Amino acid sequence: MSILTPKSLFIVLLSLCLAIIIGCIYSPNSSVKTNASATSRFGIPIDCTLGKNYFIMHYVDRDPSSQVVDFGCGRQTYDGHSGVDFAISDWQVMTKGVPVLAADSGKVLRVRDGVADRLVSQQGDKEAVTNTECGNGVVIEHEGGWETQYCHLRRGSLAVKPGMQVEKGTVLGMVGSSGLASFPHVHLTVRYRGQTIDPFVGINAADGCQIKRDPLWDRPLAYVPTGLIQAGFADRPPNEKELWQGNFVSNRLSNRIQALIFWVHAYGVQQGDRESFWLTAPDGQTVIEKENSLKKPYRSWVSYVGKRNSEQSPFSAGLWRGKYQLWRGEGLIFEVERELELS
Repeated sequence: MSILTPKSLFIVLLSLCLAIIIGCIYSPNSSVKTNASATSRFGIPIDCTLGKNYFIMHYVDRDPSSQVVDFGCGRQTYDGHSGVDFAISDWQVMTKGVPVLAADSGKVLRVRDGVADRLVSQQGDKEAVTNTECGNGVVIEHEGGWETQYCHLRRGSLAVKPGMQVEKGTVLGMVGSSGLASFPHVHLTVRYRGQTIDPFVGINAADGCQIKRDPLWDRPLAYVPTGLIQAGFADRPPNEKELWQGNFVSNRLSNRIQALIFWVHAYGVQQGDRESFWLTAPDGQTVIEKENSLKKPYRSWVSYVGKRNSEQSPFSAGLWRGKYQLWRGEGLIFEVERELELS
């Protein structure tokens, strides 16, 4: 019978410890958690402030069926949507230039440029972008099996090439509306080992919304399923495409216009939401006061009130004011006021 010496006992214990450590490192489950934790620091891919000059139009669809649900148990997504849409208010802002940023450091794998910017609204528009639905885009490989993809960048704005190493926050290009896009935005898809991941939830999450979350963002990012896109005045009733184009951004019109329209463009409205409008003339008189209850939900919603110009009741020159409120139950979702100078 052999007896372990202190030296040999030390070697056995050391070997055992190393075996345990190596086993933990290479255990499949431990590897997933370690890699995910090490790279759960993705930045926002747009150089703006949430709620001020950008908003999230669509989240990842977490329902594998034909039904839809976002991570917050809302419906601000659509069937099969695989990423997060960081949107800006209109084409005019897009033209000025809003940078798209790398969410983390890594290596650029693929880029595409040259796809025209457009606002897809009809079937013919969709067919025109077949096989280029992402539009102008970038794919970046990150450490630990992670990958990010950025879609719909503005044509001619891409600032990176395949093989380049980029740091977190590097400008990749500008927000655009290329490919299958009906509004200017950057669509961000996050993948881990080839699998699409909802960055608001993290890896290994079950389907649906009533689940434990381990967000991948490097900062708290609020869930805002309903909000304001833009509001303003026009000389005729606007349609949604015109608002995305930024056609009615002026705050000065002639008092000889045929009609004065106060409009609001919002996202994520729900059935039963209540909206209130007020239109006030330069003398302080409220010429329109209107309430309306929404009959169904809309991911994108355009609403307005207006007054016709006439000889019997002409528009007076001066400062006109519009006010709008959106209510859900007893809670005020948002309120907006705009002014227009008629001269």
